Amino acid sequence: MNSFGYCRVSSTEQNGDRQIIAMSDLNIPTSNIFIDKQSGKDFERPQYMLLLEKTKPGDLLYITSIDRLGRNYEEILDQWRILTKERSIDIAVINMPLLDTRINKDLMGTFIADLVLQILSFVAHSERDNIKSRQAEGIAAAKARGVTFGRPKIIPPENFAELINRWESGEIKFPEVLIQSGLKQATFYNRLQEHREHHLK
Repeated sequence: MNSFGYCRVSSTEQNGDRQIIAMSDLNIPTSNIFIDKQSGKDFERPQYMLLLEKTKPGDLLYITSIDRLGRNYEEILDQWRILTKERSIDIAVINMPLLDTRINKDLMGTFIADLVLQILSFVAHSERDNIKSRQAEGIAAAKARGVTFGRPKIIPPENFAELINRWESGEIKFPEVLIQSGLKQATFYNRLQEHREHHLK
């Protein structure tokens, strides 16, 4: 039996050190620790696929938490089934000792483990939905209060209309308009369009 560890962080900005330390504490060889730094949108992930190629029936896979297997209830259960039932790999969830397929392999033990997994998967999925819902509600409430998101809008100078007239009449060239307005080309055209729409009303 070989021991493996799988770590996943949802983007390249996040740090997987804590997961790696947890694997190292279990004396898993570095060569048997696989790390993906991308979202859990699907399981076409290079390190996860490589891990599946290297594991054999009877091997043991450690994960720090069940959400490493997927980002929603269905994916977690599906991957658990594939690993344990189809590939006959044991799984040990580090932060949840009850989810260790090496123990209580009788019918009752398997039933309890599957039941705990389904409950935890549902809770994890529901919590993510609740977080997204709270974020959406918070953004909507902030917008209702007049809070703006993203970069602040760049305001053209007070003499912007005069600069436009001088440019359109040929008095000054386009590069000079950009210099005097202090705007970049894309921003200038955006403010120009807004200026023209305002005067058409």
